[in-house]
Amino acid sequence: MNLPLIILLIVFVLIAARRIGRFRIAIWQAMLGGAVAVLLTGQITPAAALHAIDWDVMLFLFGVFVIGQALIQSGYLYALAYGLFSHARSSDALVLLILFGGGLGSALLMNDTLAIIGTPLVLRLAREHNIAPRLLLLALCFAVTLGSAMSPIGNPQNLLIALWSNMDSPFLTFARHLALPTLLNLLLTYGLLRVMFRAEFHRTPLVHAVALPGDPALTRRVQIAMALLLILIGLKVALALLPTALTLRLSHIALLAALPLLLTRHLGTRLRGVDWPTLIFFVALFVLMAAVWQSGFIQRQLAAAAVDLHAPGTVLGLSVLLSQLISNVPLVALYLPLLQTADTATLMALAAGSTVAGNLLLLGAASNVIVVQSAERHGAGLGFMQFARAGIPLTALNVLVYWLFLL
Repeated sequence: MNLPLIILLIVFVLIAARRIGRFRIAIWQAMLGGAVAVLLTGQITPAAALHAIDWDVMLFLFGVFVIGQALIQSGYLYALAYGLFSHARSSDALVLLILFGGGLGSALLMNDTLAIIGTPLVLRLAREHNIAPRLLLLALCFAVTLGSAMSPIGNPQNLLIALWSNMDSPFLTFARHLALPTLLNLLLTYGLLRVMFRAEFHRTPLVHAVALPGDPALTRRVQIAMALLLILIGLKVALALLPTALTLRLSHIALLAALPLLLTRHLGTRLRGVDWPTLIFFVALFVLMAAVWQSGFIQRQLAAAAVDLHAPGTVLGLSVLLSQLISNVPLVALYLPLLQTADTATLMALAAGSTVAGNLLLLGAASNVIVVQSAERHGAGLGFMQFARAGIPLTALNVLVYWLFLL
């Protein structure tokens, strides 16, 4: 009996059902319960659990949550959005802007950042234009996942691949292999959503309400924070391209950018605005996934399958499926040592598969969880099965497109 795997499956069921009798279960509560269960049953030691938590990711999320909350409180987020989305005169144009704007944005700012900033924004657009929130939430989830595939800084696993492989020109390499199929997949995503939610694509012309920042002092601090975020991301890119051992960790970028918002008399307000349930979810996720991996089940199944772990098609398929069990960043970290002699196509297959895995199921990407938990805080929701109904056929299309381009 593989107890960690059984606990993980129970967590999946609880997240899908979202309630036991009259009791509603939040996503973070189900994952926290799973982490506590593997600790109490001795499937992972407290020391190993602490070691399994990626504190760099946790601090990055904390910093970006602070910035995202300040963007909302100041009203600056909606003022920026008005400048972009006021050009959309139909629901079709709005969805396309979310898909391609979110996709290109995540390639530059990382998918989790766009998920944090984008969720309250698309919910406001849904209310303003009488569109079902789940349509725009799905568009955001799929956009930030797919868009992040074509850049080495689009998501943590891509950055890991770029740094591990010592690519000479990581941005050109990712763009050359993954930009065109990613843009095609974004277009396919629009087509799928158009078919599944045809009633939401109404013919009524969209009228956008003018949005202005409501707190000038906070807006100035937010502008400084956003400028710092962009500058530090640019510096990280430059350091990655230069022959130097110096680097900026994700946590450094987010915390330094958040300093103008943290060094104020309103620190308590900033901290209360942080999405603590989502941070708890990720701590629990790291612990539970580490216990599943330590059980050896996945390793035994891979050995028994006797497949060529270097073949791009195999890498693509395995990374999509295994990312559902141990999450995409740990999967890439564990897979890379097996690819010592891999060519560029194989590495790009790992990047594409581990990224597009986020479109299959709700737990396939951290950005999905961020979107769903943030939506629930704002009174909206996106269920496990609602996501899967669109995500499963979309992922099949996405994998086919990437496979054809990487052959």
